[in-house]
Amino acid sequence: MGWFWPEGFYTLLMIGVFAFGAFAWKLPIAVAMALATISGALAAGEGVPLRHLVEGGFGYVNTILVIATAMMFMKVVLATGLLDSLSAWMTRRFRRFPALLSLGIMFIIMVPGMITGSSTAAVLTTGALVSPLLITLGMSKVRAAAAVSIGALLGMIAPPVSIPAMIICAGVDIPYVGFMIPLMICTFPLAAVFALTMIYPYIRRFSDEAVLEEQLKKMRKNPLCAHLVLPVLVLVLLFAADQYLAGKVPGMGMPLIFLLSALSGLFSGVPFDIVKTATDAVDDALPVMGILMGVGMFIQVMTLIGVQGFIVVSALSLPSWLLYASIGVSMPLFGAVSSFGSASVLGVPYLLALLKYNSIIVASALSLVSSLGDLMPPTALAGIFAAQVVGEDNYFKVLKRCLLPGLVIALWGIAVIIFSAQIAALIF
Repeated sequence: MGWFWPEGFYTLLMIGVFAFGAFAWKLPIAVAMALATISGALAAGEGVPLRHLVEGGFGYVNTILVIATAMMFMKVVLATGLLDSLSAWMTRRFRRFPALLSLGIMFIIMVPGMITGSSTAAVLTTGALVSPLLITLGMSKVRAAAAVSIGALLGMIAPPVSIPAMIICAGVDIPYVGFMIPLMICTFPLAAVFALTMIYPYIRRFSDEAVLEEQLKKMRKNPLCAHLVLPVLVLVLLFAADQYLAGKVPGMGMPLIFLLSALSGLFSGVPFDIVKTATDAVDDALPVMGILMGVGMFIQVMTLIGVQGFIVVSALSLPSWLLYASIGVSMPLFGAVSSFGSASVLGVPYLLALLKYNSIIVASALSLVSSLGDLMPPTALAGIFAAQVVGEDNYFKVLKRCLLPGLVIALWGIAVIIFSAQIAALIF
């Protein structure tokens, strides 16, 4: 396909305006996307298509509600001290079994991402919680930050809430159903491998128990009673009930499930300000919600002026080996601005180009590869925040430690796509 065709010019123009606005003008990513969207529409002779901008902006409203309510739930869990207590209990319980402790720490890092679909939420919550513990157990600041970054990426893709997978589904009108096992296949084996290679070799050599106990005392020590775990229990029960009763009664939907689970925290036995907690949650989620509105506008106008079709046809014209290489390179690079943007702008066309494979598994694998955008400079949200959490000034040292794990993630995602037919035969 020729990039000198009108659609090719519109593609380059939109990407160029987007990159200039985000990097040169330092505009918020959502605003830069809106400018790129309007530029593409003007160049194509569509003027300023207000209807399409509004439609696109609300295209991911369900995902936005999921993020907002999931963040409320996460803030409630933090306010009750559950994660602090769980981390302290797990460390004391499995200190003599460093392999199991490594796996547990990686899972705790992933949990906020699994619930909110945001790697940033994982880094700034449990990442900030376990980083001092990892450093106390013998890891350097850079290695601890790298482990937190990788765990946050995997948590963002792991079920039940994978925002990149939801974005790809919305782009091709696939319901977000049946993704639990494929997303687990994409993330959990990698989480185990990285826990045993990035954390275990260092904590197994640690022997200063007095220093460790001092660090654990700094954490909250509320006992892991039923009251403290109540929000999580309510969340699991509501999810299970929603799945079991699907088709029999109207579904509650993920936003309502997260909201009810968050409200159950009022009965956890730990006093906290629910209004302030909810306000802080929405405030923290606003940047991500803004990006999704920008992504919706971007996709809507791309479809209007033929850019999305151009990218799909260009992807279809590639030989299979080059298509896989393009997925492994272009999705992480485009994700330097937003992994969500990468999932929508490139994930949707790539999925359409791979319709001969199982769509659910391919969408899961593409969302995994797109997550690497959160390690790509200059934004590199996961790497930058992880460096800040451990007190490392040069976040490029953290990104350097993430190069090999990032390559493994990309190769694993491509392998899942290639063997998607065999995987589908096993799990469906």
